[in-house]
Amino acid sequence: MKTVSGFSKMNKTQKIAWLAEQLGPEASKLVTEMVSFWHPDEKTQKRFDEFSENTLTNFDLPFGIAPNFLVNGKIQSVPMVIEESSVVAAASLGAKFWLERGGFRATVVATKKIGQVHFQWQGEKAKLLSFFEDRKEEILTSVAALTTNMEKRGGGIVDFELVDCTDKIENYWQLKLQCETCDAMGANFINSILEEMAQTLKLKIMQDKRFTAPEREVHVIMCILSNYTPECVVECSVECPIEDLGSFPNDMTARQFAEKFATAVRIAEVDPNRAVTHNKGIMNGIDAVVLATGNDFRAVEACAHAYAARSGQYRSLSSVSLENDIFKFTLRIPLAVGTVGGLTSLHPLAKTSLAILNHPSAKELMEITAATGLAQNFSAVKSLVTTGIQRGHMKLHLLNIMNQLDATPEEIEQGKQFFTDKIVSFQAVRQFLNR
Repeated sequence: MKTVSGFSKMNKTQKIAWLAEQLGPEASKLVTEMVSFWHPDEKTQKRFDEFSENTLTNFDLPFGIAPNFLVNGKIQSVPMVIEESSVVAAASLGAKFWLERGGFRATVVATKKIGQVHFQWQGEKAKLLSFFEDRKEEILTSVAALTTNMEKRGGGIVDFELVDCTDKIENYWQLKLQCETCDAMGANFINSILEEMAQTLKLKIMQDKRFTAPEREVHVIMCILSNYTPECVVECSVECPIEDLGSFPNDMTARQFAEKFATAVRIAEVDPNRAVTHNKGIMNGIDAVVLATGNDFRAVEACAHAYAARSGQYRSLSSVSLENDIFKFTLRIPLAVGTVGGLTSLHPLAKTSLAILNHPSAKELMEITAATGLAQNFSAVKSLVTTGIQRGHMKLHLLNIMNQLDATPEEIEQGKQFFTDKIVSFQAVRQFLNR
């Protein structure tokens, strides 16, 4: 590849043409494939192009539905965007299993989000602390124009403090905010407030007579929200009498299943190697809903994993209790999602997802998303402690394997029948096709 100048100023066709020049013999196929994924409606495609930078085409992912979710007494069909069929299947199986046993009970514990002005200031600590107590209300008033609309919806700044971090980095301080952003994810709202507060802080310190010349210098490092939201948390659980769990393969009783299941989850609580894969299974379900609704799955992922390590060791996000002959499986997880603003309002399929979910509030979306993660986690652990993960997992990947091996439609149908009672592997499918 060659370097290029002014790439961002080219139109989409010019960008593809430049890329094609770099690829030689593959160019024709590349251009054809790129263009084939453009949306037929020019207005819609223009919107997609504007979601990102240097856009060439669209990258399609399957949009599926996991039905039969009973969440807080309401039936939901949950939209999921993910490329792995076993995830949607597992979520659907988990939802169906618990549909007959009372469904998912979810509660939003808290919805506060954090923002920080990171700055350096050199001087006598007592002076800065005294200044903050005296001028705190003035600093808050300086952002009133930015918070008015959010306050009308029941949100705004709910806590505001000066944090001394000089024991970590020399002369390092923070202004730390906790905000309620209602149905919005709130990143732009919080960041705008922080930047305005930083300017006010600098001005007020400059004007304050208690500070001498060197102390009037405030060096703002950055103003940014935190994607770690340990006080924007939802808890979701399922439970039933152990005897109502039913029967399982290989003559496993309900109690044997419950105890083996609980042990598997406890292993994820004490062993980080297992915990990472265990929590990845939870995020399989959660990310798929977050993507489908146009929310930021990278922020959700980063926060969930930081929360899993809050004790100092990375642990399972879910837990099990078997008290009084009751099987209870619980997920507690931070989920900063929104239902207004951003892609939730711009992407047509994100809006469709929210319509399928009956236009939920942000709190309701947190509850539904957590239920999907718990369903996915339940189905995965259930498979692990009964039949093993590969039997179901690979059967769902049979079609992908056959397509990779260029199977004809007739061979695919024959393959589905042939592997009904057989272990699926890449080698086994290749041997089947060779025969």
